Amino acid sequence: MAEIRSVLQRCDPVLLDPRSRGDSEEPDSAEAASTVLYLTKQQCEQLEESLLKAHNALQSYDRHLNQLRAESEAALSQLISWQQLRDELQVHVSVAQNTMQINLLSFSQSELCVELRPRPSSHLSSNELEPLKLSVNWSLDDRFTLQVSEGTVGLEEDSLFGRRSELSAALLEVMQCYMGQAELLSEVQALRSSFAIDWRPAQRLLVYLKSALLVCHLEVEDGYPGNGGARLLSVRRDGQTVDTSGLKILNQIVSSHMISD
Repeated sequence: MAEIRSVLQRCDPVLLDPRSRGDSEEPDSAEAASTVLYLTKQQCEQLEESLLKAHNALQSYDRHLNQLRAESEAALSQLISWQQLRDELQVHVSVAQNTMQINLLSFSQSELCVELRPRPSSHLSSNELEPLKLSVNWSLDDRFTLQVSEGTVGLEEDSLFGRRSELSAALLEVMQCYMGQAELLSEVQALRSSFAIDWRPAQRLLVYLKSALLVCHLEVEDGYPGNGGARLLSVRRDGQTVDTSGLKILNQIVSSHMISD
């Protein structure tokens, strides 16, 4: 800008009063005018380049803003979905708390882990039964996976899948199964403290390791101990099947507590 001002100052008398121009000044005036045009053109090109950069930057900011807006809307939608899930779970928890003691083990954006224990009753103390540990995972496609923890004694490890709207029904199914077998599971757990047994819920089979060589298999009927019974299926000694027709082991194994001293 200072250079242009200097040239203009040199050109000013000539441009304002052409009559004052002498032959000796004409070359300087032409050169000055040419310089002004060159510098003005250069400045315009620089200005156009700056405007183009500003325009490109503005477009980039607009794209970034649109991306942030889309991400914000997606996050808000997911938040609303999680809030709905929380409300649904809270309703189910409120209902379950009438019969269950519920402890929250952990919670994140994609997983919920809880521990359930039946409330004490006339038939069962809350401390007699190992708590049921469940984990619920949900994905962005509005689906869930309900997992029964492996450490839960007596219940078959299993997973349930479905849409989020079906989660309450799945939780209810698992808890009803757990409560329906509460007395049986409590007895299995009590037996484990005194006997080497393995409970296989899928087959409703109780495997009793009587000694290093003697293994007994008992079938536990549905409804046990309230309505069903326990039946000796087989006895194997040193890997060979033993004839149980005259065996007195039932008096030792099967009783009101399934196994007794």
